[in-house]
Amino acid sequence: MSARLKRNAVVVTMAVLVCAAAALNWKYAGQEVQEGVQDAGTKILGEATLVSGTEDGEDTPAAAPEDESGVYTGSDYFASARLTRQQARDSAISLLQEAAAQENADAAVANEASESIQVLASFTLKEAQIENLVTAKGYADCVAFMGEDSISVVVSTASGELTGEDVAKITDIAMTETGYGAGGIKIMAAN
Repeated sequence: MSARLKRNAVVVTMAVLVCAAAALNWKYAGQEVQEGVQDAGTKILGEATLVSGTEDGEDTPAAAPEDESGVYTGSDYFASARLTRQQARDSAISLLQEAAAQENADAAVANEASESIQVLASFTLKEAQIENLVTAKGYADCVAFMGEDSISVVVSTASGELTGEDVAKITDIAMTETGYGAGGIKIMAAN
């Protein structure tokens, strides 16, 4: 098998894994939000009313939401942040794949695009691992945003604040998973 074919197989495999991870994350986050928020009566991100003002099969106008201030609070923030992060990554990967697939693309451009896709896939996997490990430590929810030399971790705690011990635990997880020094790790409590 030629080196070019192997590289292309790796790129396609990573793209499929990233897409599968995004789909599973979207499905899981959507179920979690739907189960937890519908009981509270708040609007779910992406929920819509028909232009006619009626729900499917109804003749009367749908009731307008009274208060949409709860749309981005609590676990909704985390679901929204994950969705936004994944959409941005998907868009970037799509652009990189198009650049690599162009017939007149230089081999160096195609290699750089492939490497960038692999980096984004690596970021996605590391972010998911960090989020899983942080929530396994007993925190309510977590979302991580990884860059080339830094990572930001937003954590939801029962008290709404992070102690020094909390920061130390999360920093240790982030350092272990990313290899970044403590100076490249930002940890925040979700309000």
